[in-house]
Amino acid sequence: MAKNIQSLERAAAMLRLLAGGERRLGLSDIASSLGLAKATAHGILRTLQHEGFVEQDPGSGRYQLGAELLRLGTTYLDVHELRARALVWTDDLARSSGEAVYLGVLHQHGVLIVHHVFRPDDSRQVLEVGAMQPLHSTALGKVLAATDPVAHAELVDAKREPFTARTVTELDDIERTLDLTRAQGYAVDNEETLEGVAAVAAPIYDRRRLAVGAVGITGAVERVCRDGELRPELIAAVRDTARSVSRDLGAKPF
Repeated sequence: MAKNIQSLERAAAMLRLLAGGERRLGLSDIASSLGLAKATAHGILRTLQHEGFVEQDPGSGRYQLGAELLRLGTTYLDVHELRARALVWTDDLARSSGEAVYLGVLHQHGVLIVHHVFRPDDSRQVLEVGAMQPLHSTALGKVLAATDPVAHAELVDAKREPFTARTVTELDDIERTLDLTRAQGYAVDNEETLEGVAAVAAPIYDRRRLAVGAVGITGAVERVCRDGELRPELIAAVRDTARSVSRDLGAKPF
């Protein structure tokens, strides 16, 4: 059995200590409470402070939790609220379209799948929650890159791998696609990531009118395309779903 890393355990204990009881604690209080030498406690605190997880009051020298923890906690809550709000709408979309539905958010230079509804045909399928998708070739990724400045910056800096003969990797060409995505309100992946597979996705906004995710359907080209183009009724269904989830998150109509 793998051993736990002691320094991480001590850092976690320190954060829990600061999260309860008094608002601010001094170095001696922290070291004493955790049974650590002052030098050891100070080293851990200094590292946590550098990462933004702990802040030190310049006047008293006491420590408290930092803003970075709040940001991480807010992200966690946002993703869970997004998924909770999308459950009914994504089920309806899978049922009406007959295709698999994916809900994705920006994470580590890609798209993290946070919810996946199987195609409702009783075929054998693999749950892809937790899987990562690229920004430059997938419909979900293009939507995020077109609507979220952070996602766009990460796409620009990323290595854009050609997955199929249709994958667009040149930045100028991608920028034109993103302009079109903003104008039409959805993005398409027509065999750019996987041969024989097409997808369409639309952005989800929150009450601040910030893009917090994307929802889309994915399926075999022969089912979701007609004459080489995504079927208009599927595009409309995806956009309606995105608007419904956005509305439930408090977004006002644009």
